[in-house]
Amino acid sequence: MNQIVIDTNFLLTCVKQKIDLFRFLNEEGYEILIPKQVLSEIEGILISKKKAKFKDDATLAIKILEKNNFKPIDIEGKTVDNAIINFAKKNTSVIIATLDKDIQKKVKNKKLIIRGMKTLEIA
Repeated sequence: MNQIVIDTNFLLTCVKQKIDLFRFLNEEGYEILIPKQVLSEIEGILISKKKAKFKDDATLAIKILEKNNFKPIDIEGKTVDNAIINFAKKNTSVIIATLDKDIQKKVKNKKLIIRGMKTLEIA
């Protein structure tokens, strides 16, 4: 089964743009991996005063996560981005769902991207 790792910004963008990420990935037969650091970041948005504008998206993201199957993974890195990069380099077959240009440049893995604000595509 193909695996896909989702970062925080990608998940929140799918929520904001009303993209049914989990339905797409389940229909395509992917095992969804979400780093525990990503889950912590989303929970952190809920209590952060600086990120209040993202609170509604984070709340909805948590509700979506609770209703869908995914595998939380514990990956190592000084930051979430570094952890995803390290994981991708060790697991070259895993697909990375990120909007972060730095991560996209540093990993050779296939990526899940958003086309035209609504369509998901593996590139």
